[in-house]
Amino acid sequence: MINEISHLVTATTSGKIDMSIEGMRSQRFSVYIFVFLMIGIAVFSGIIYSLLKGKYAPTKMRIGERLMFIAIILGVVVATGFGATQLLTGYLF
Repeated sequence: MINEISHLVTATTSGKIDMSIEGMRSQRFSVYIFVFLMIGIAVFSGIIYSLLKGKYAPTKMRIGERLMFIAIILGVVVATGFGATQLLTGYLF
C-alpha cells in the first residue's frame, strides 16, 4: 500500500501521469472501471427492457417518461462508446 502511494506521489509531483491502460494497470484502475462500466450498462439495459416490454409496461407514455427513457438509452450508448474506446485505443479518458 505504501509502495503504491509513493509511486502515485512521485508520478504527480513529476508532472508526468501516464493515463494509458498500461500505466493504469499497475494501479488497478482500468480493470475496475471497465467492470463497473459493464455492470452499469447491464443494469440500465435491464431497466429499459423491463419497463418497456415487461409486465408493468405503460400503454401510453407521457412526455417526461419518453425523455427519461431517451436519456437512459443515450447514457447506455455513451457508456458503450467509452468502453469501446478504452478497449480499442488503450486510454481511459
